[in-house]
Amino acid sequence: MLELRSPRGRLTLATVILGTGVALLDGTVVNVAVRSIGEDLDAGLVSLQWVVNGYLLSLAALILVGSSLGDRHGRKKVYLVGVAAFAVASVLCAFAQTPGQLIAFRVLQGVAAALLTPGALAIIQGSFRPEDRAAAIGTWAGYAGITAAVGPFIGGFLVENASWRWIFALNIPLCVLVLWLGRQVPESRDEEETAPFDVPGALVGTLALGLLTYLLTSWRDLPTVPLVGGAVVGLVALAVFVVLERRPGAMAPAELFSSRIFTAANVMTFLTYGALGAVLFLLVLQLQVTSGYTPLEAGVATLPITVLMLLFSSRAATVAARIGPRLPMSVGPTLCALGVLLLSFVSRDASYVVHVLPGITIFAVGLTMLVSPLTAAVLAAAPDHHAGVASGINNAVARTGSLLAVAALPALVGLSGADYQDPVALTDGFRQAFWFCTGLLVLGGAVSWWGLRPETMEP
Repeated sequence: MLELRSPRGRLTLATVILGTGVALLDGTVVNVAVRSIGEDLDAGLVSLQWVVNGYLLSLAALILVGSSLGDRHGRKKVYLVGVAAFAVASVLCAFAQTPGQLIAFRVLQGVAAALLTPGALAIIQGSFRPEDRAAAIGTWAGYAGITAAVGPFIGGFLVENASWRWIFALNIPLCVLVLWLGRQVPESRDEEETAPFDVPGALVGTLALGLLTYLLTSWRDLPTVPLVGGAVVGLVALAVFVVLERRPGAMAPAELFSSRIFTAANVMTFLTYGALGAVLFLLVLQLQVTSGYTPLEAGVATLPITVLMLLFSSRAATVAARIGPRLPMSVGPTLCALGVLLLSFVSRDASYVVHVLPGITIFAVGLTMLVSPLTAAVLAAAPDHHAGVASGINNAVARTGSLLAVAALPALVGLSGADYQDPVALTDGFRQAFWFCTGLLVLGGAVSWWGLRPETMEP
């Protein structure tokens, strides 16, 4: 087992932070570029949603497959294969010529991310001494949150000073660096896993998530019969997936959810990351289209998230390890809700200091409080040999929450077609969507307060 302060321990942690960061960065860096992509490729709102959702869909649908493959065949091996595949997919995205091509290549990016993302936490859990794991997880979670939050800033800078294509080209040298550093990462796997790979679970789970997401994104344009029929098939597939995962050797073992802390943490993850995905997707659009910000200014507007997470994420992990996850995972989403409520009033000619900074700062404080404790709580609730699966489930839940929110919210609040270019239509939908996200975050805090109460915490 590695010591966190040893040279190899630091290199291992740097490798998983950087690799995960590249995947998370691409989950948010595109948000600030969607307007430029739409204008350059002549894409409507549904196509732009799928530029975001194509990545999230394949990532969420296959992340359990990635975690299961890593546990069986070696977490380091699968992680580095995912990094290499991500580099190739990024090259293809950078040269896409039509909306359809870009969506297809974003799906490939998501497949690669599904291989590398769950491996990061599993590598930490399997490589570091038990006494160093909390600190390693806290550091990883903090920097992972930073990379997700800094995406709009990087995207804005590249869109304004170069081209949206550079947001994908940037991944290539970063992936090469991860592959070079990866030589120092120790290999680990689940030595207790002897059952064959869960092929039925992988197929049915992917079908359920893909079909339901498509329906949520396109329901306004579908005839009634295909819409209802597709919804029935999707829900049946989801129910079958739940049944399949009760078998031995399942990708997402049902026994993990017998832990109330594991279940509560994942429900909170779904609600919170759903809100987070929608907030970051719509805020940068609102700032550019309605408030008149440039892409770079819209990206800089989210900088408080990056700064606060950089400064305080590791401290938040230390405090949570001392007092338990219940308080930070309850107060954090509640503060995020207050921040989103304030941001819902951003409109034409919004002053950054008066209308944006207070809300984004409160949102950032809440996010900083909850990210590290959430990750640690999920892994602590699962046996060590299920580290990859536990990480994969939590990542799948987070990406699914973001995916469904970005897919469903625009249509639910009346946004479609070219509405993202109309300040009046966008503002009305933006405000309703942010009120909805406020409710999701408040509910997430309530779930944590109930589900993580001391008498339910497991030793």
